[in-house]
This record gives sequence, structure tokens and C-alpha cells, in this order.
Amino acid sequence: MPGIVVVGAQWGDEGKGKVTDQIGEQVDYCVRYSGGNNAGHTVVVNGDKFVLHLLPSGILNPNCTTVIGNGVVVDLEVLSQELSELDARDVQVPHPLLSANAHIITPYHRVLDKVTERFAGKRRIGTTGRGIGPAYSDKVNRIGLRMQDLLDPTGLREKVEASLDQKNQILIKIYNHRPIDAEQVADQLLSYADQFKPYIVDTARKLNEALDDNKVVLFEGAQANHLDVDHGTYPYVTSSNPTSGGACTGSGVGPTRIDRVVGIAKAYTTRVGEGPFPTELLDADGERLRTDGGEFGATTGRPRRCGWFDTLSVEESTQINGLTDIFLTKLDVLTGWDRIPVCTAYDVDGERTSVWPMTAEQLAVAKPVYEYLPGWTEDLSAARSFDELPATCQAYVHFLEERVRCQISGIGVGPGREQTIVINELV
Repeated sequence: MPGIVVVGAQWGDEGKGKVTDQIGEQVDYCVRYSGGNNAGHTVVVNGDKFVLHLLPSGILNPNCTTVIGNGVVVDLEVLSQELSELDARDVQVPHPLLSANAHIITPYHRVLDKVTERFAGKRRIGTTGRGIGPAYSDKVNRIGLRMQDLLDPTGLREKVEASLDQKNQILIKIYNHRPIDAEQVADQLLSYADQFKPYIVDTARKLNEALDDNKVVLFEGAQANHLDVDHGTYPYVTSSNPTSGGACTGSGVGPTRIDRVVGIAKAYTTRVGEGPFPTELLDADGERLRTDGGEFGATTGRPRRCGWFDTLSVEESTQINGLTDIFLTKLDVLTGWDRIPVCTAYDVDGERTSVWPMTAEQLAVAKPVYEYLPGWTEDLSAARSFDELPATCQAYVHFLEERVRCQISGIGVGPGREQTIVINELV
């Protein structure tokens, strides 16, 4: 083996794409196991920036077989477009293998996502409007479409028609929206059948056989721990399980096949969309972090909410995911601060706690309690070993490591693939 899971330890956008791509040079398979094209992974290779939404980040390594697992919801148009964009940039990559059990995002899922979010008004979740939630809802309701349905056009048409019998009533009577034509939807989905048919396989069997053959398999989730539908800041979460346990259900391998779980955390904290965020900065400091860190969504372009590092949130991720290592990204963004606050406790209704609150109500009123560490002014971008970092920077890393109760095995000091400090090898 080994099987290695890469998971976001905060609210997403931690730089999983960079780390997955970095590790991907040493692995045989890279598997996307959850989420859809509501996630954006930015990878910089030799100064060229690539923004991936559905494709696993390992796609840029020609010797790595990439897999879209059964836990992913697939927008066929987006997947086709991503592959075409790589081709247009003369990036020759092997086509990813597609799980026959992965569910398909349809045009009516996107419509439902947008109209329900508008209808919610101030109670909106802050979705991307890409149909992710409605697609997962159909999956759970057992009326979804799967990639294998592209192999049976007649059956696909019948399933689309059955699904729209109910959905059109909801669109017309509740949302005052025109009905959606079932035949048109089926035609659109089937227009991609010839392109994807050769790559629809039993990916679970492929991955288990690879692990049996001592291949290295990297499992890449989308979003992060605190957006997990079970363990995140519900209801302000995604519709799937991006936590490490989701790697098993989302790819079809057992938990005994997983050897290492690497959590990705920024040296500060960001969040996109609605929901509680105790260390959020609504002042000039927050704007400075956003500007210096380029904190705008890779998929949506939305400005990210920014705040200081929260040890309670990352320590919770260590627990939930069974993290064996943490990769700390964007440490270079903190250069130039005289002192750097780190949240090490919350004040919840006058009571201090150093653990993540159990209820949403407690988290909503939690006020951060900070400890202040000295900053640094040196440029970190050329550092390639931990010893090359300024002493105060090293102290910052050690402080975080102690508080989140997990070893920090790698550090990102810039957006480039090569701008990485390896403390402990991850493969």
C-alpha cells in the first residue's frame, strides 16, 4: 500500500490542490472522492496557473492515473470543458477513470439550487448554485442519475422524465418557474455519452487491485472538515462528507487500506459563504489578509472571509479525521506583521473553553481568546528547509503544532509547486 487521504482541516480553500499535486508526483493513483464542481483547486506548475473544479489535482502529473470516485457528483458539461481547456493549453493528460456509481448533476439540479437559495432570503446557506445539494438530495432519495445511466439511453430518459414529473410541479407551484423539458435534458446529458463511455468503469475494484499491487493511492476530498454535512457547522455545510471517512465510502475502499491522513491548514483562516466564523476579521487586518493572500474563490471569484488561525477548529479536525500529519500553507502571507494573534480558546457566554463547542448555538456566540506571537519581516519564498525560516517563524509553527496536537510535516511558502518545505516525507 499505502493509501493516503488529503483533507481540508478548516473551511476549505486551504491549498489542497497544491499539496495533492506535490504528493501526486510520487503516487500512482489520485482519487477525487467527494463533492462536485463547487470546489476549486488552484495548482501552479512552472509559473502556469491551473484551476481545477472536478478533475483530481493529480491530473497534471502524466504518470498518475486519476479517478473520479462514486462519492463525487459530476457535471458532464464542466468535466468536458475542463478536459478541453487542458487540451487547448497543450497539456496532454490521461483521461480520468469515472466511477459507474458517481451521480450526475443535471440542468434541473442547477435550477433548483438557484431558486431555492433565492427563496430562502436571509436564511440562505450561501451555495454556489451549481446543483450540488439537489444532486445529493436525489441520490439519498434514490431517484438520482448515475454515470452508468449514460450506457442505457432508454433508461436514462425514463429516469429524467420520472424525476421531472415531481420537480416541475414544485418549480411551477412554489417558485413560479417555468417547467423544464425532460426530453431536452435527456438529449443534453446523452450528448456526452460517446465522450465518457470508454472511461466509465468499476473504479472501486480498480483501486483495491492497485492497493493489492502495492501502488500508492492518494485520496483527495473537496471542501473541508467544518463543511462536512455531519461534522461541520450545520446547516452552513456542503452536502457530502469531505472528512477522511468519506474517502472510504466515496471511493469503495475499506478503512484498513488507509495508512496516512494529511490535514491541510492555512497559516490563518478563511471561509466562503454563510455560517459562524469566530476569528473573522471585519476590519483593515482582514482586508490585508485577503489582499496579501489573494483570497478570492477559484470557482466563484467570491471574496473569502478572513481571520486568524483558530487552534480549536484545527484540533477538532485532528480528532475527527485521525490526522497523522498537517501541511501548513501560505505561511509566507503572514510576513510583515509585528505580532500575530492565534486563537487558543473561546469565551462562550462568559465561560472559557479550549475545545470546539458541541452545539451550533454555542459556536455562533463564541468570542475568540488570543495569544500573541512575534512576527517576522523576512521573505520566506526562497526557503526550502525549516532551518532557513526566521526564528520567530519557526516558533509560530511549533506553537501551532503543539496546540492542534498533530505534527506539521510540510509548509507552503508560495504558490509554486517548488515553494515547499518538507519536514517529514508524506509518501
